[in-house]
Amino acid sequence: MQTKTILVVDDDPNIREVICFALQKASYIHEVATNGKDALDKAALCSPALVILDIGLPEMDGLDVCRELRKKSEVPILFLSARDDEIDRIIGLELGADDYVTKPFSPRELIARVGVILKRYGAPQSVAIPAEGSSLAHGLLCLETEERQVSIDGNDVTLTAIEFDILTALMSRPKIVFTRERILERAYKDNIHVSDRTIDSHIRNIRAKLGSAGCGDAIETVHGVGFRLGPCENGS
Repeated sequence: MQTKTILVVDDDPNIREVICFALQKASYIHEVATNGKDALDKAALCSPALVILDIGLPEMDGLDVCRELRKKSEVPILFLSARDDEIDRIIGLELGADDYVTKPFSPRELIARVGVILKRYGAPQSVAIPAEGSSLAHGLLCLETEERQVSIDGNDVTLTAIEFDILTALMSRPKIVFTRERILERAYKDNIHVSDRTIDSHIRNIRAKLGSAGCGDAIETVHGVGFRLGPCENGS
């Protein structure tokens, strides 16, 4: 029996019913919110393990809810949207969302994505790391794989779970150029379909966070191929 609580935020009662039935069938405990304010109140009250968050909420939309949640919490967020809008997708990922599903969706796919996100947050071993230790260091950048902590010159940097897994993959093979496909294989273990644009958004987000902490050269783009770990020595 699952013990993790999922917060479902959607103003459409039919969509909520489909999601809640699928969660119940998968033995997940769930709470429901019908608008942005209710979502923030419920999140503060029940400390969910995951938030399934509709973008198209009235008054306070899902993107604004995500911004407010990120001020206080790194709870994983799975966005729902009635439109396959690339701008919404990119903004959501840059705000720190973990995944994105477009309506109409398959309940089975939704539950699969929920499982992947929860496993990622609860299983540090999701990305292969060198066997000799739980610390990876390169220049100013240090990553503690067991504690899932990242620091720049001793200062902590907060990454989402998928951002952490991508950075771990790059740091585990610092001289290797990772194609987007290889990043997918290393960071998304359950063969969930993710577009190249999603990987690019995560890379951009990691660069921004590490750059703000004083390490602007952490990830290099190898044009036409992919990405590799940079020298991690300066804030340019």
